[in-house]
Amino acid sequence: MVTNVCGMEKIIRAVLGTIIVLAGLYYSSWWGAIGLIPLLTAAVGYCPINQVFSFSSCSLRTSP
Repeated sequence: MVTNVCGMEKIIRAVLGTIIVLAGLYYSSWWGAIGLIPLLTAAVGYCPINQVFSFSSCSLRTSP
C-alpha cells in the first residue's frame, strides 16, 4: 500500500480525530465515532480520498 499521509497532516488528523471522539463521549453522542476515521488514516498513513484526488503529503512515496 502506498502511503499518502505523512508529517504534519498525520499529526493534524490524529489531533482532530481525538477531539471529535472526546466530544462525542462528552455529549454522549454516537457522532463521535466519526472521529475514528481521521485517527485510522493517521495511524495507517493512507487516505483513500487523497488517492482519488492524487494528493500526497509525503515527499517520497513508499510501498512495502
